[in-house]
Amino acid sequence: MSYVFNTGEALLALCENEQLPLHEVMLRRELELTDSSRAALREEMHKNLTVMRASIEEGLQAEYRSVSGLSGGDAQKLFSRASGTFMGADAARAVAAAMAVVEVNASMGKIVAAPTAGASGILPGTLLGLAEVRGWKDGSLIDALFAAAAVGVIIAANATLAGSEGGCQAETGSAAAMTAAALAHLSGAKPAVCLNAAAIALQNVLGLVCDPVAGLVECPCIKRNALGAANAMLSADLALSGVGSIIPFDETVDALRTVGRLLPSDLRETARGGLAATKTAKEITKRLGLSAQAE
Repeated sequence: MSYVFNTGEALLALCENEQLPLHEVMLRRELELTDSSRAALREEMHKNLTVMRASIEEGLQAEYRSVSGLSGGDAQKLFSRASGTFMGADAARAVAAAMAVVEVNASMGKIVAAPTAGASGILPGTLLGLAEVRGWKDGSLIDALFAAAAVGVIIAANATLAGSEGGCQAETGSAAAMTAAALAHLSGAKPAVCLNAAAIALQNVLGLVCDPVAGLVECPCIKRNALGAANAMLSADLALSGVGSIIPFDETVDALRTVGRLLPSDLRETARGGLAATKTAKEITKRLGLSAQAE
Protein backbone atom coordinates (compact mmCIF):
# COMPACT_ATOMS: atom_id res chain seq x y z
CA MET A 1 0.00 0.00 0.00
CA SER A 2 1.43 3.35 -1.06
CA TYR A 3 0.50 6.43 0.94
CA VAL A 4 1.90 8.94 -1.54
CA PHE A 5 -0.81 11.35 -2.73
CA ASN A 6 -0.89 14.52 -4.79
CA THR A 7 -4.59 15.36 -4.85
CA GLY A 8 -7.35 15.79 -2.35
CA GLU A 9 -9.28 12.99 -3.98
CA ALA A 10 -6.37 10.59 -3.53
CA LEU A 11 -5.89 11.72 0.07
CA LEU A 12 -9.55 11.17 0.91
CA ALA A 13 -9.49 7.76 -0.73
CA LEU A 14 -6.58 6.70 1.47
CA CYS A 15 -8.33 8.04 4.56
CA GLU A 16 -11.58 6.27 3.73
CA ASN A 17 -10.13 2.97 2.54
CA GLU A 18 -7.82 2.64 5.52
CA GLN A 19 -10.09 4.41 8.03
CA LEU A 20 -7.29 6.81 8.90
CA PRO A 21 -7.30 10.50 9.88
CA LEU A 22 -5.50 13.12 7.77
CA HIS A 23 -2.46 13.37 9.99
CA GLU A 24 -1.82 9.63 9.94
CA VAL A 25 -1.91 9.42 6.15
CA MET A 26 0.48 12.37 5.92
CA LEU A 27 2.79 10.76 8.45
CA ARG A 28 2.78 7.49 6.53
CA ARG A 29 3.50 9.43 3.33
CA GLU A 30 6.62 10.89 4.93
CA LEU A 31 7.67 7.49 6.25
CA GLU A 32 7.41 6.14 2.72
CA LEU A 33 9.33 9.00 1.10
CA THR A 34 12.10 9.45 3.68
CA ASP A 35 14.45 7.39 5.81
CA SER A 36 13.03 8.85 9.00
CA SER A 37 11.26 6.94 11.72
CA ARG A 38 7.83 7.82 13.06
CA ALA A 39 9.41 9.07 16.28
CA ALA A 40 11.92 11.22 14.38
CA LEU A 41 9.23 12.79 12.22
CA ARG A 42 7.10 13.66 15.21
CA GLU A 43 10.12 15.03 17.07
CA GLU A 44 10.97 17.24 14.08
CA MET A 45 7.41 18.56 14.02
CA HIS A 46 7.62 19.17 17.77
CA LYS A 47 10.74 21.28 17.14
CA ASN A 48 8.74 23.30 14.60
CA LEU A 49 6.00 23.76 17.17
CA THR A 50 8.54 24.98 19.71
CA VAL A 51 9.90 27.59 17.31
CA MET A 52 6.35 28.65 16.44
CA ARG A 53 5.52 29.18 20.11
CA ALA A 54 8.71 31.15 20.71
CA SER A 55 8.10 33.44 17.73
CA ILE A 56 4.63 34.30 19.03
CA GLU A 57 5.96 35.12 22.48
CA GLU A 58 8.74 37.26 21.02
CA GLY A 59 6.45 39.09 18.62
CA LEU A 60 3.97 40.03 21.31
CA GLN A 61 6.57 42.22 22.97
CA ALA A 62 5.49 45.81 22.22
CA GLU A 63 9.05 47.06 21.71
CA TYR A 64 9.79 44.62 18.87
CA ARG A 65 10.46 46.70 15.72
CA SER A 66 11.75 45.94 12.23
CA VAL A 67 14.85 47.67 10.84
CA SER A 68 12.74 49.56 8.29
CA GLY A 69 10.45 50.88 10.99
CA LEU A 70 7.39 49.79 9.01
CA SER A 71 6.31 47.14 11.47
CA GLY A 72 6.41 46.08 15.08
CA GLY A 73 4.14 46.41 18.06
CA ASP A 74 0.84 46.12 16.21
CA ALA A 75 0.31 42.53 17.33
CA GLN A 76 0.66 43.56 20.94
CA LYS A 77 -1.81 46.43 20.44
CA LEU A 78 -4.49 44.06 19.17
CA PHE A 79 -3.68 41.48 21.82
CA SER A 80 -4.12 44.02 24.60
CA ARG A 81 -7.54 45.03 23.23
CA ALA A 82 -8.73 41.48 22.58
CA SER A 83 -11.56 41.48 25.11
CA GLY A 84 -13.15 44.53 23.49
CA THR A 85 -12.99 43.44 19.87
CA PHE A 86 -15.92 42.74 17.61
CA MET A 87 -14.57 39.31 16.69
CA GLY A 88 -14.30 38.23 20.33
CA ALA A 89 -11.34 37.77 22.63
CA ASP A 90 -10.29 34.26 21.58
CA ALA A 91 -10.27 35.03 17.86
CA ALA A 92 -8.58 38.39 18.40
CA ARG A 93 -5.77 36.80 20.39
CA ALA A 94 -5.25 34.21 17.66
CA VAL A 95 -5.13 36.94 15.02
CA ALA A 96 -2.69 38.95 17.15
CA ALA A 97 -0.50 35.85 17.53
CA ALA A 98 -0.47 35.45 13.74
CA MET A 99 0.64 39.05 13.33
CA ALA A 100 3.30 38.58 16.00
CA VAL A 101 5.06 35.84 14.05
CA VAL A 102 5.26 37.91 10.87
CA GLU A 103 6.55 40.89 12.82
CA VAL A 104 9.34 38.64 14.06
CA ASN A 105 10.00 37.54 10.49
CA ALA A 106 10.15 41.18 9.33
CA SER A 107 12.77 41.81 12.02
CA MET A 108 14.92 38.87 10.87
CA GLY A 109 13.88 36.71 13.81
CA LYS A 110 13.49 32.94 13.81
CA ILE A 111 10.19 31.60 12.46
CA VAL A 112 8.84 28.49 10.75
CA ALA A 113 7.94 29.11 7.11
CA ALA A 114 4.51 27.50 7.11
CA PRO A 115 4.23 27.35 4.18
CA THR A 116 6.30 30.50 3.44
CA ALA A 117 7.98 33.23 5.48
CA GLY A 118 5.49 35.80 4.20
CA ALA A 119 2.57 33.70 5.44
CA SER A 120 4.33 32.28 8.49
CA GLY A 121 1.95 33.67 11.09
CA ILE A 122 -1.37 32.14 10.12
CA LEU A 123 -0.87 28.49 11.05
CA PRO A 124 1.08 28.90 14.32
CA GLY A 125 -0.79 32.00 15.42
CA THR A 126 -4.21 30.46 15.01
CA LEU A 127 -3.44 27.04 16.44
CA LEU A 128 -1.36 28.23 19.38
CA GLY A 129 -3.52 31.28 19.93
CA LEU A 130 -6.49 28.99 20.53
CA ALA A 131 -4.67 26.03 22.11
CA GLU A 132 -4.91 27.05 25.75
CA VAL A 133 -8.58 27.99 25.74
CA ARG A 134 -9.45 24.89 23.71
CA GLY A 135 -7.31 22.55 25.79
CA TRP A 136 -5.20 21.36 22.85
CA LYS A 137 -2.02 19.66 24.02
CA ASP A 138 1.20 19.46 22.04
CA GLY A 139 0.47 15.94 20.79
CA SER A 140 -2.79 17.06 19.22
CA LEU A 141 -1.16 20.18 17.79
CA ILE A 142 1.55 18.06 16.18
CA ASP A 143 -1.16 15.90 14.60
CA ALA A 144 -2.83 19.09 13.34
CA LEU A 145 0.42 20.30 11.79
CA PHE A 146 0.72 17.03 9.87
CA ALA A 147 -2.89 17.45 8.71
CA ALA A 148 -2.08 20.99 7.58
CA ALA A 149 0.99 19.70 5.76
CA ALA A 150 -1.18 17.30 3.77
CA VAL A 151 -3.12 20.27 2.39
CA GLY A 152 0.09 22.17 1.69
CA VAL A 153 1.58 19.24 -0.21
CA ILE A 154 -1.42 19.13 -2.53
CA ILE A 155 -1.39 22.87 -3.22
CA ALA A 156 2.35 22.82 -3.87
CA ALA A 157 2.00 19.87 -6.27
CA ASN A 158 -0.85 21.33 -8.30
CA ALA A 159 -0.54 25.10 -8.00
CA THR A 160 2.03 27.13 -6.04
CA LEU A 161 2.79 28.46 -2.58
CA ALA A 162 4.89 31.37 -3.84
CA GLY A 163 3.68 34.95 -4.08
CA SER A 164 6.07 35.52 -6.97
CA GLU A 165 4.19 32.89 -8.97
CA GLY A 166 0.62 33.12 -7.75
CA GLY A 167 0.16 36.32 -5.75
CA CYS A 168 -0.79 36.53 -2.09
CA GLN A 169 -3.64 34.07 -2.71
CA ALA A 170 -0.88 31.47 -3.05
CA GLU A 171 0.84 32.47 0.20
CA THR A 172 -1.67 33.62 2.79
CA GLY A 173 -4.43 31.77 0.96
CA SER A 174 -2.59 28.46 1.16
CA ALA A 175 -1.66 29.09 4.79
CA ALA A 176 -5.30 29.84 5.62
CA ALA A 177 -6.39 26.66 3.84
CA MET A 178 -3.86 24.60 5.76
CA THR A 179 -4.95 26.20 9.02
CA ALA A 180 -8.66 25.76 8.35
CA ALA A 181 -8.08 22.05 7.74
CA ALA A 182 -5.99 21.81 10.91
CA LEU A 183 -8.69 23.53 12.99
CA ALA A 184 -11.35 21.18 11.65
CA HIS A 185 -9.04 18.23 12.35
CA LEU A 186 -8.51 19.38 15.93
CA SER A 187 -12.30 19.57 16.29
CA GLY A 188 -12.66 15.91 15.36
CA ALA A 189 -13.97 16.47 11.84
CA LYS A 190 -13.76 13.82 9.16
CA PRO A 191 -11.12 14.31 6.41
CA ALA A 192 -13.74 15.43 3.86
CA VAL A 193 -14.88 18.19 6.20
CA CYS A 194 -11.28 19.29 6.70
CA LEU A 195 -10.79 19.62 2.95
CA ASN A 196 -14.09 21.49 2.71
CA ALA A 197 -12.70 24.01 5.19
CA ALA A 198 -9.50 24.30 3.16
CA ALA A 199 -11.42 24.85 -0.07
CA ILE A 200 -13.57 27.59 1.48
CA ALA A 201 -10.51 29.38 2.81
CA LEU A 202 -8.84 29.37 -0.62
CA GLN A 203 -11.98 30.52 -2.37
CA ASN A 204 -12.33 33.47 0.02
CA VAL A 205 -9.10 35.06 -1.19
CA LEU A 206 -8.91 33.87 -4.80
CA GLY A 207 -7.23 36.59 -6.84
CA LEU A 208 -5.51 38.29 -3.90
CA VAL A 209 -2.44 40.09 -5.23
CA CYS A 210 1.07 40.27 -3.79
CA ASP A 211 2.12 43.93 -3.58
CA PRO A 212 4.69 44.44 -0.81
CA VAL A 213 5.55 48.07 -0.17
CA ALA A 214 9.23 48.68 -0.93
CA GLY A 215 9.55 44.97 -1.65
CA LEU A 216 9.58 44.21 2.07
CA VAL A 217 7.48 41.49 3.69
CA GLU A 218 5.79 43.95 6.05
CA CYS A 219 3.05 46.05 4.47
CA PRO A 220 0.44 44.77 3.71
CA CYS A 221 1.77 41.28 4.48
CA ILE A 222 1.42 41.39 8.25
CA LYS A 223 -2.20 42.49 8.16
CA ARG A 224 -2.93 39.89 5.50
CA ASN A 225 -1.69 37.28 7.93
CA ALA A 226 -4.25 38.70 10.33
CA LEU A 227 -6.88 38.30 7.62
CA GLY A 228 -5.64 34.78 6.92
CA ALA A 229 -6.09 33.74 10.53
CA ALA A 230 -9.63 35.14 10.60
CA ASN A 231 -10.34 33.48 7.25
CA ALA A 232 -9.13 30.12 8.57
CA MET A 233 -11.30 30.29 11.67
CA LEU A 234 -14.38 31.33 9.69
CA SER A 235 -13.81 28.65 7.06
CA ALA A 236 -13.40 25.97 9.70
CA ASP A 237 -16.56 27.13 11.45
CA LEU A 238 -18.51 27.01 8.20
CA ALA A 239 -17.30 23.51 7.37
CA LEU A 240 -17.92 22.27 10.92
CA SER A 241 -21.45 23.70 10.74
CA GLY A 242 -22.17 21.50 7.75
CA VAL A 243 -21.68 24.20 5.14
CA GLY A 244 -20.11 22.53 2.13
CA SER A 245 -17.86 23.91 -0.55
CA ILE A 246 -19.77 23.97 -3.83
CA ILE A 247 -16.48 23.75 -5.74
CA PRO A 248 -14.39 20.76 -4.59
CA PHE A 249 -10.97 21.24 -3.05
CA ASP A 250 -9.00 19.92 -6.04
CA GLU A 251 -10.89 22.15 -8.47
CA THR A 252 -10.30 25.10 -6.16
CA VAL A 253 -6.56 24.40 -6.22
CA ASP A 254 -6.71 24.25 -10.02
CA ALA A 255 -8.45 27.62 -10.02
CA LEU A 256 -5.73 29.00 -7.76
CA ARG A 257 -3.11 27.94 -10.29
CA THR A 258 -5.04 29.43 -13.22
CA VAL A 259 -5.72 32.73 -11.49
CA GLY A 260 -2.10 33.00 -10.43
CA ARG A 261 -0.96 32.63 -14.04
CA LEU A 262 -3.44 35.29 -15.15
CA LEU A 263 -2.16 37.85 -12.65
CA PRO A 264 0.19 40.36 -14.31
CA SER A 265 3.76 40.35 -13.04
CA ASP A 266 3.24 43.75 -11.41
CA LEU A 267 0.86 42.04 -8.98
CA ARG A 268 3.13 39.13 -8.14
CA GLU A 269 5.68 40.25 -5.54
CA THR A 270 7.54 42.68 -7.81
CA ALA A 271 6.55 45.78 -5.79
CA ARG A 272 5.44 47.46 -9.00
CA GLY A 273 1.66 47.34 -8.60
CA GLY A 274 -1.18 47.51 -6.12
CA LEU A 275 -0.35 49.17 -2.81
CA ALA A 276 3.35 49.17 -3.70
CA ALA A 277 2.63 51.60 -6.56
CA THR A 278 0.80 54.21 -4.45
CA LYS A 279 2.26 57.65 -3.79
CA THR A 280 2.93 56.92 -0.14
CA ALA A 281 4.54 53.57 -0.92
CA LYS A 282 6.88 55.20 -3.42
CA GLU A 283 7.85 57.81 -0.83
CA ILE A 284 8.58 55.05 1.69
CA THR A 285 10.61 53.15 -0.87
CA LYS A 286 12.69 56.21 -1.68
CA ARG A 287 13.22 57.05 1.99
CA LEU A 288 14.49 53.53 2.66
CA GLY A 289 16.88 53.73 -0.28
CA LEU A 290 15.15 50.90 -2.11
CA SER A 291 13.85 52.83 -5.11
CA ALA A 292 15.31 50.38 -7.62
CA GLN A 293 12.96 47.64 -6.41
CA ALA A 294 9.80 49.56 -7.24
CA GLU A 295 10.83 51.23 -10.49
